[in-house]
Amino acid sequence: MELSGAEIVVQALKDEGVEYVWGYPGGAVLHIYDAIFRQEDVRHILVRHEQAATHAADGYARATGKVGVVLVTSGPGATNAVTGIATAYMDSIPMVILTGQVPTPVIGSDAFQEVDTVGITRPCVKHNFLIKRVEDIADTIRKAFYIASSGRPGPVVVDIPKDVTDPNVRIPYHYPETIEMRSYNPVEKGHLGQIRKAVDMMLEAERPVIYTGGGVVLGDASEQLTALVRETGFPVTNTLMGLGAYPASDPQFIGMLGMHGTYEANMAMHETDVLIAIGARFDDRVTGKIAHFCPNARIIHVDVDPASISKTVRVDVPIVGQVSSVLDDMLRVLREHPRKERLADNIKAWWERINGWRKLECLRYEQNGDAIKPQYAVEKLYQVTKDDDFYLTSDVGQHQMFAAQFYPFEKPRRWINSGGLGTMGFGLPAAMGVQQAFPDATVACVTGEASIQMCIQELATCKQYDLPVKVVLLNNGYMGMVRQWQEFFYDGRYSHSYVDALPDFTKLAESFGHVGMRIDRPGDLEAAYREAFGMKDRVVFMDIIVDPSENVYPMIEAGKGHHEMHLSPHLSSDRELA
Repeated sequence: MELSGAEIVVQALKDEGVEYVWGYPGGAVLHIYDAIFRQEDVRHILVRHEQAATHAADGYARATGKVGVVLVTSGPGATNAVTGIATAYMDSIPMVILTGQVPTPVIGSDAFQEVDTVGITRPCVKHNFLIKRVEDIADTIRKAFYIASSGRPGPVVVDIPKDVTDPNVRIPYHYPETIEMRSYNPVEKGHLGQIRKAVDMMLEAERPVIYTGGGVVLGDASEQLTALVRETGFPVTNTLMGLGAYPASDPQFIGMLGMHGTYEANMAMHETDVLIAIGARFDDRVTGKIAHFCPNARIIHVDVDPASISKTVRVDVPIVGQVSSVLDDMLRVLREHPRKERLADNIKAWWERINGWRKLECLRYEQNGDAIKPQYAVEKLYQVTKDDDFYLTSDVGQHQMFAAQFYPFEKPRRWINSGGLGTMGFGLPAAMGVQQAFPDATVACVTGEASIQMCIQELATCKQYDLPVKVVLLNNGYMGMVRQWQEFFYDGRYSHSYVDALPDFTKLAESFGHVGMRIDRPGDLEAAYREAFGMKDRVVFMDIIVDPSENVYPMIEAGKGHHEMHLSPHLSSDRELA
């Protein structure tokens, strides 16, 4: 069949199995929008801002494992999308972003709504393309999806000039079933010799820790990880991005590690003699000061991306490959190893040490008085939703950390948050993407009054497309994490971290056609949650007034090691007891 360039774009999306495209129209992409209008297989979701389009596609991709797709126009359409593209890049999320461009004859002439999209996005994409011929559209889109979803996933931008999609220029259509790229061949299988070395090292360990990140979630390796942890009996800790990869209720899980990780996880990391890092990239929020990081450990590192290995922390046994494949081989080698039965005896004293640290109960807090503690708000949220088919998104700040600490995730792909870039405004549009993917699931966004206002216009999108997400606003009147740092490190000089002019969120939600609630007493919280989550077909915006002075503990400040945590004031004096 002969198709125009615009029709080829849409047909290629169909051939990739794309269900949804999030976007916003403009002059450079009107031919493509006309082609979308004339078919029904690919559904377009009209957001209110291009940043929200990228976050919604991102949330969809994180929850489903599929490639999220975005369509925006040239110039400001593309630049508005950059924040969401960078968010996906930092967290290795598979996305394809189709951007309009001015016609090829005027590229470089500062034409109306022209920007160098390829140049602007080059630092924050896995790859990008500028298409100059209609004959190249199908192959390029096929390459974009392949690159985005293989190896270490990431966003790929495809920049399409308007004249390339001219409806009057038609060519025979063929979509390639497979693609070969000479310069791009991601490794699938890990080196068996390296895997054997790793198993030998694990069997010699007396103080082992399995440290896992978002790569286990993205690589769909949760089942293999769980098997490895139970086979070895080793303690396991997750990064912020890795939560849910291992069941949080299991006794071998010692909590999240890093800047706001648990006391037992961070102390175990500091004292470990063999660290097994799986699908994690040793980012600064996990390592603290590199010179103090795991000072006595030999390190095994499993990752699909060779560039991540020994990038910040030198490792002893590198293994490059898909996490699920490597763990399958590692389990097989371990189960056949003659010394496997000695594992439990090797680490008995180590577990006694870890359980001693656990007795400190580093996340303990007191819900007393009339103010709702944010920790209490998250715990009550868990009690009400734990039996649901539940997904939780978040924005960035104190509320994000409280959610990570106090909402235990039993499954992967249920915790959707911006980890690497820390993007405020992410939570609500990401929740829309998740809800679009799973219309019968319960989806909530935990947010703060500063974050929610960055993409609050997407309440209109929720209304238009019947996306009944629940907004759980932990409202403390501050940019909470900024205020916490100012309290700790700037002698309480709260420079522009508080908000003097907040809207009435209840009325604002109602103005969009949704249900608004305001809760300011601890005793009213559970009933309000049950009422809100009982309204399956409505967006409910819950404005929960929480204690403005509450801080996130434990906390490792910049330049410190895992063993140098700030603990909650009422726990600090008990530290030596552990």
